[in-house]
Formats: sequence, C-alpha cells, structure tokens
Amino acid sequence: MKTILVNKNNPIKDSYLKKIKLIEVKDILDETILIEKETYQAYLELKEFLKTKNINIGIDSAYRSINEQQEIYDSFLNKYGQDYTNQLVAKPKISEHHTGLSLDIGIFVKDHFVYKNQELMLYEDIYLEIHKYLANFGFILRYPKNKENITGYQYEPWHIRYVGKIPAKIIYDNNLTLEEYLTNFGGVLLVNKERGMTSFDVVHKVSNLLGIKKVGHTGTLDPIASGVLVLTIGRATKLGELLTSTNKEYIAKVEIGKCTDTLDTTGVITKEKTPSVKINLESLLKSYQKTYLQEVPIYSAVKVNGKKLYEYARNNEKVKLPKKEVTIKEMELLKSSYNSFSFRCLVSKGTYIRSLIRDMGQSINEYFCMSGLIRTKQGKFSLEDAYSLDEIESNNFHILSLREILQDYPTIIIDDKLKKKIINGSPIKNIYNIKDKVLFVDHHNILAIYQKDNDNLKIYRMLTNNK
Repeated sequence: MKTILVNKNNPIKDSYLKKIKLIEVKDILDETILIEKETYQAYLELKEFLKTKNINIGIDSAYRSINEQQEIYDSFLNKYGQDYTNQLVAKPKISEHHTGLSLDIGIFVKDHFVYKNQELMLYEDIYLEIHKYLANFGFILRYPKNKENITGYQYEPWHIRYVGKIPAKIIYDNNLTLEEYLTNFGGVLLVNKERGMTSFDVVHKVSNLLGIKKVGHTGTLDPIASGVLVLTIGRATKLGELLTSTNKEYIAKVEIGKCTDTLDTTGVITKEKTPSVKINLESLLKSYQKTYLQEVPIYSAVKVNGKKLYEYARNNEKVKLPKKEVTIKEMELLKSSYNSFSFRCLVSKGTYIRSLIRDMGQSINEYFCMSGLIRTKQGKFSLEDAYSLDEIESNNFHILSLREILQDYPTIIIDDKLKKKIINGSPIKNIYNIKDKVLFVDHHNILAIYQKDNDNLKIYRMLTNNK
C-alpha cells in the first residue's frame, strides 16, 4: 500500500525496503537521484499541470538510504543541536524519504531554482497554490501547518507525499494528516456488489483502493448474490452491531423443480421433478409472512461446536443443523412463469433467503431453488445509494461520515473536563435524560457512544484513539 506510515513511532520495515521499485531520475540540480516508479510518473503529471498555472517545480530530494539519512541527521546535529534537529530532520529508519514516496520540491523563481528551506518560506504563497492541486495527482502535504503535534515535525510546505488519488482526495477533503487518516478516520461505504464476487473479495479490493487495512462488512452476501454491501472503514468497524441489527430487503429469483445441496443453482442437484401445473404463488408467499424457526443451510459460516457448517459439508460430515427464529415482514410476488418466479421480501436479521425458498417449496411438496438474489436494502441503506467497484476505482463515490451514520442519536458537545472522563471510558451521570444511546463529541470528532444504564450512562463504543 502506498499509504505506508513511517514516522517517529513507526520505523520503516526491511520487508518494504526489499520490495520498493526505484528508478533513477534527475533532481533540481541535474544530479541523479532515486525515486519510487509510480510516484515519479505522478510527479511528472503534476509538474506538467502546474506549468499551465505558470509554476515550475523540480525535485530537491526523494529517496534516501539509511546511510544518507544518517549523514544528513549528523550534519544538522553538529550545526544546530539536538532540539532543533529533531524538529526538522528524521533519524535514520524513521524518515519518510526511505519510502521513495516522499519528495521535497523546489520552485523556479526569477530565472533560478529555489530549494533551500529558509529561502523557500519566502514563497509560501506559491506553495499554497500548489497544495490545491496535489490530491488530483495522488499527493498530500505531509507536514501541514498546525498539525505538528500529530506529525511530530514542523510545517514544511515543500514536502509532499504520494499516497494514490483515492486516499489523497479523502485526506485533503477532510483536512487530515496521514496519521489521522490511518488511525482515526472512519465511515461507511455502500457498495453494489457484483454477482460472482465474495464479500471478502469486495472488502479486500476496497481496502487496497483506500489504503486502509481496517475495512469490514456488516452482512455477508453469497457469490450468487448482488446488491448493497455495507462496508465499515477505520473507526466505523466498531459500529458493526449497530448497523446489522436491522431489517433487510431482497429481490429473489426461484427455479421450480430442482433442489441442490447449497439451496441455490451453484450447487449439485440432489432432487428433481416436473413442477405442478398450477401453484398459487401469491397465497404461498402470503402464508410465509410470519415468524418461524428456520433451519440454517449447511453451506453457511454459522459455527457448530467451533467449526463452520460449510466445513462439515466439504468433509461430508454429518451435523445437526441449528434453527433460528426469523421474521418475514413483507412478501410480494413480482413475476412468475411455469418453472420460475421472483419476489420481494423484507426480513429480519439472520434470515437466509435460500432457506426461506426451500421451506416454501417443501410446504407444498415442490422443489424450489434460488437462482438469483439482490439485496436492495439493509436497514436505512439502499441500493440506489451504493457504488459499483468501477465507480469507486474511478474515485467517484462518497463515504458516509460517522455523523451521517449516527445522526439519529442525540449529540452532546462536551468541555475538556468531561472529555477526559469520556476518553477514559468512565461512567457518567445521566443528567441529560437519555433514553437509549447518546454521542459525546468535542468540536471536531465523535469521541464515544454511551448508553443508558439505570441512572448512569456507560460506554458502548469508544470512537477515538486520542487520549
């Protein structure tokens, strides 16, 4: 991932140094330097664009070896002393320049290149103009102003870092540092999963595109299914329970006359017969608008005795399938023919549509098999608001913020005194007359979700890493 974090608390790993692809290029003084290949291509695009704004840039510094960084650090140490050096220069192994993804850029002013730090600060207005366009080419300002307590370094308008276009846009739009993006960013992304992909495939793809390892989903969709898949990102992975305890809506397609081991058309046919001439499907669907005990399909991830059911199936081991209470709230016939039909249903959490279809067939002595499934809603999240993977890859999407996700809960803005209690997870007296859950926020972030506990409020989910 191009979002690798290297700072005072995260030394660069030898495994990364072995994999990095460096190329030789010329710097601002026409000397040969090394830079990561993809970063250089993005830099050239940025350079060409800035020329249209009458700004000419050059690379002053890019990749540095451990030994080169040691020499720079020692030089500053001898000239300026420990305190000043530690504010400006990273020690070996904790320098961003080891990644090959970081650049110090100089500018061309009045017929000569300016690249020395003290002189560059005289042209901050030019750099501020450059900063507006960095994200369009996959770069971020690595050490922004007023974020020194987070990055550990003074503001450097000339130090840019390649992270890729998608992470760069999110970081820029939310005024984040790389540290904040990787440790304290959170949101929900609605994906329109394609048929043929697993839910894990989608999570893995989005994780790579965003450059964030912490990505999860709130309800598996089988490979045969498509539709809305709710992905939680960063801090929002702590909210899975809140997002899954809701109803789900599906459109299902059914093939009549077949039964398979997986209860859908991807499985092996176990039973077959000619469908009846006339099935009153509307009456059948209406009869299943109820609460009942549903047997979990053996091809599922539900665990029995510590082992997933599909593992029993693959090993041809017998196991007693568990039953779960489910509620079918709405059923509507959409289309029908001699050997197939489709319907819309609104069901409770934990309902298996494959099992529902099987049960309906068994109840009238027919063989029903699911041939297609689209999840159109999960709670308040709808398919119309979901993005395809192509749209996400094209950077055409919106991540719902924690405030957008949790807007139905009451919010209390707290002072510094109460903030200390909140970030330590201490119980709070319920002087706010909260009936269920409440958000405690400072002026920037949601810190935690608390819930009612008799006369107190106790921690439900901590949503900040800052103490």
